[in-house]
Amino acid sequence: MIDYKLLTPGPLTTSDTVKREMLVDHCTWDDDYKQITQMIRKKLLELAHVSRDAYTAVLMQGSGTFGVESVITSAVGPDDKMLICVNGAYGERQADICEHAGIAYELYRCPYDEMPNPGVIEHYLRSDETLTHVSMVHSETTSGILNDIASVAEVVRRYHKTFIVDAMSSFGGVDIEVGRLGIDFIVSSANKCIQGVPGFSFIICKKTALDACRGQARSLSLDLYDQWRVMDKDGKWRFTSPTHVVLAFAQALRELDDEGGIPARYKRYRGNNRLLISRMKAMGFKTYIDEKVQGPIITTFYCPDIPHFDFEAMYAYIKKRGYAIYPGKVTDADTFRIGNIGEIYPGDMVKVTDIIGEYLEELRKKG
Repeated sequence: MIDYKLLTPGPLTTSDTVKREMLVDHCTWDDDYKQITQMIRKKLLELAHVSRDAYTAVLMQGSGTFGVESVITSAVGPDDKMLICVNGAYGERQADICEHAGIAYELYRCPYDEMPNPGVIEHYLRSDETLTHVSMVHSETTSGILNDIASVAEVVRRYHKTFIVDAMSSFGGVDIEVGRLGIDFIVSSANKCIQGVPGFSFIICKKTALDACRGQARSLSLDLYDQWRVMDKDGKWRFTSPTHVVLAFAQALRELDDEGGIPARYKRYRGNNRLLISRMKAMGFKTYIDEKVQGPIITTFYCPDIPHFDFEAMYAYIKKRGYAIYPGKVTDADTFRIGNIGEIYPGDMVKVTDIIGEYLEELRKKG
């Protein structure tokens, strides 16, 4: 197999020490293992800046989408209606979840290179009293934009609605004061900024909002309330948990602390991002979104208008030399994306941009 680093928004490149944790087998009923689960839940609350009296953390088997679907299908009741703020593919996915589950919703769509406007959200809430929940993505990796959840949270709180945040690709890499913002449910995944491996998502929940979920889940396995009630007793998961992933995640949390916590990780990610953009622009690449709204997680670049350029060929060229990047997800533009989270450092940004420069030089030689 080719040994390469992932310049993606997750799964991402992990440390050797995180990988080594998965060499140990563990029993799900073992008290030591259950205590690891409880440690993880406690640590997640600390990272979210919330108290154990007001909030709790629930771990859910599956990818990040499983976690988002668990929240939506558990928290939005049969008489409720959700406003989904969409400026990328992952907001669109929430609408798809609602369609499949028969959940009432309203879409506020805006261009993929713009943030949802709090004033427009307020207009929706003022105009439609049947809206009970508001949902949005924080780091929309379709474009790389980092949405302003603080301003939206203020509006949602003023109208006494339930606020759901998909922080899949930001939690642990961008500091979010969940309690101060009054977020009711915030969802992320093991294989993102905390730098674990894929296998479970986690939801940090305001307890009062979670209590309201009792008995209204539309799925057995994704019932957020029941998962919490079982897990909260002693750390036991309701159904078979991804034990190796949990052990790796516990190690990843330790390594986050060793690095200096979220502020230090944000500084590294932001530095990677700034260096990448600077070097790509020097080669003539243009970013899809304005730098004022650019997040530190992933950057979308327009494909260059030069003879013989082909993304698939460039992807293979880069991968052969040690890195994997991402195709574009923006439907109205010819783009590709480069992530800079995970066990990735400034030297990697220099190397991958050097490789891209070499690829462009080969194209120029072809004429």
